[in-house]
Amino acid sequence: MPHTNIILTGFMGTGKSTVGRALAARLGVTFIDTDHLIEQRTNYRVTDIFARQGEAAFRQMEAELAQELSEQHDLVIATGGGFFTNPENIRALQQSSQIFCLTASPQEILGRIKKQGHLRPLLQHPDPLERINQLLQERESVYRQFPEIPTSGQTVYQVVDTIITLLTSDS
Repeated sequence: MPHTNIILTGFMGTGKSTVGRALAARLGVTFIDTDHLIEQRTNYRVTDIFARQGEAAFRQMEAELAQELSEQHDLVIATGGGFFTNPENIRALQQSSQIFCLTASPQEILGRIKKQGHLRPLLQHPDPLERINQLLQERESVYRQFPEIPTSGQTVYQVVDTIITLLTSDS
């Protein structure tokens, strides 16, 4: 494969972490969830970082992590939903990675997030579905830069198979 890392991006609730773990297991490589790694390093949940330090501080942590991960190999990386809203993160990682964008319908995104038991910081809004649609529209140009893989109505393993098929057809 010409790229050494596989990165899954896309909006929150599209299955990046779940698919990423399964893909890494299938390929026998290390899985990294950028949000979880930041939580481990700071000893704060992402929601607490947003509340205490603000979104800008969190985005700076993501930028530092992007630089660090760009120098590593044989990883499957699940990014936070806004990770690639910073063009520098894209530049840092696209040289050594194949990036895929997972997608899902706004209704399915909201359903998946509600199942997790807490609304994410960016969805603390009177109408979370309206907020999802607004954020998807804002991020559309970022997400469309990468091959899109729909996860609505798909099992984790079907999505993993799709990614592997795309990777093998690339090489």
